[in-house]
This record gives sequence, C-alpha cells and structure tokens, in this order.
Amino acid sequence: MKILGVIPARGGSKGVPGKNIRPILGKPLIAYTIESGLQSAMITDLVVTTDSPAIQEIALRYGAKCPFLRPAELATDTALAVPTIQHAVREMEEREGLKYDFIIMLQPTSPLKTGRDIDQALEKLIKEGADGIISVVDVDNNHPMKMKKFLGADGRSGQLVDYKKPPYENCPRQHLPPVYIVNGAMYATKRDVFMQNNTFQGKYCIGFEMSSFNSINIDTELDFILAEHSLKERQM
Repeated sequence: MKILGVIPARGGSKGVPGKNIRPILGKPLIAYTIESGLQSAMITDLVVTTDSPAIQEIALRYGAKCPFLRPAELATDTALAVPTIQHAVREMEEREGLKYDFIIMLQPTSPLKTGRDIDQALEKLIKEGADGIISVVDVDNNHPMKMKKFLGADGRSGQLVDYKKPPYENCPRQHLPPVYIVNGAMYATKRDVFMQNNTFQGKYCIGFEMSSFNSINIDTELDFILAEHSLKERQM
C-alpha cells in the first residue's frame, strides 16, 4: 500500500494569528503533527501543503516533504480542504512518479494525535474496506440531549426547549446513547474515491474513536494553554 499523508497549513489564521508555527514547549505547533506522521509505519510519503515560505522551511527542517507552495486560490480563508488536498496529491504523484492507494489528511491543529492513532485508523480503514474514515471523540457531557434552544425568531430568546428530546427530564449522561463529534485530527480515504468523487467520506464512511486527551484541537488561545499543559503531562 502506498499512502500519502498530507498536512495542510496556511500562513494566515484569523482566530489565532500564525498558529501553525506558534511555539509550544519550544517547537512550532505543526512540528508535533509532522513527528506523529513520521512515526507512522504506514505512511509512505508525508507532505506539508502551504502557501507560506516560513512554514515550508519549518516543514523541511522537521523532516516532512514540502517541494511546492500551493497556488493563491487555495490559500484564502474560504479555500476548501478537498481541492487543497487534491492539489497536493497531484503534485506528489507527478513528482514521485507513482499513484497512491490511500490519502490521509492530518490537521496541524491537533498536536496530541500519535503515530499509533494514525496507523490504527489506516488499518481499520483498509481492513473494513470502507471508502473513508474520520477521527471522532465522545461528546461526553456536551450531549445533544442535554442541549437547549430558544424558539424566538432570533434564536436567542423566547421559550427554552430541548434541542433533542432525552428519555426523561434531567437524564444522567450515563443513560444517554453514545454520540460522537468530529475532532478534526484525521481524515483518510481511498485515493480514487477522494480524487474522483471529491469527498473524504465516500458512500461508506466509518469512524475512528480517539481519546479526549489526544483529541485536543486548537482554535483559540485557551486551546493553546490546554494543549501545552497536556503535552507537558505526556512528557512527564
């Protein structure tokens, strides 16, 4: 099996400026995903797709491939993941002179995923013959049956009702059916499904459950603090 790991990392970020290369414990954020990708026993080639020469330099320094910069139309705030990763696949296949069997996107904003997480997800995808696999985490206490919504026209006022009806009022979390949320760490798919149908999921998509610890995803300043603390705990 030839498997391409792709790490997408734009230079711009509105929520946390420069977050992909912001240091955590002395290393740029993206370095943690590069290291986990290189630890994978299944990934054939690991490439960073970026529009930033600074990120390109860091990617190469930490051992990933980064032989091209993505075009401007794939470097905007509105650029979608699928065409961005497809561009990387075409570039790498042309440069390496091969055709990959599977593609896995590894988000740099999830620094606690491990090489073992990656390999287990890929093994499950291949073993079950699915089109795609997406990493998820249990919602824990943020269960939709514990959520509420307002019925006012603005969605912020009026009668308060259940978002999704629980079995009974004030139902303990342990009595609710398991629900998972996409954690953003990994999306893997068959190469032809991805390139021909423009989808990570395909017609038959399965999930790979990760621990809440490994599922930390950085979108805010608070997430950076949590990720730094968790990485310290891992190193102890």
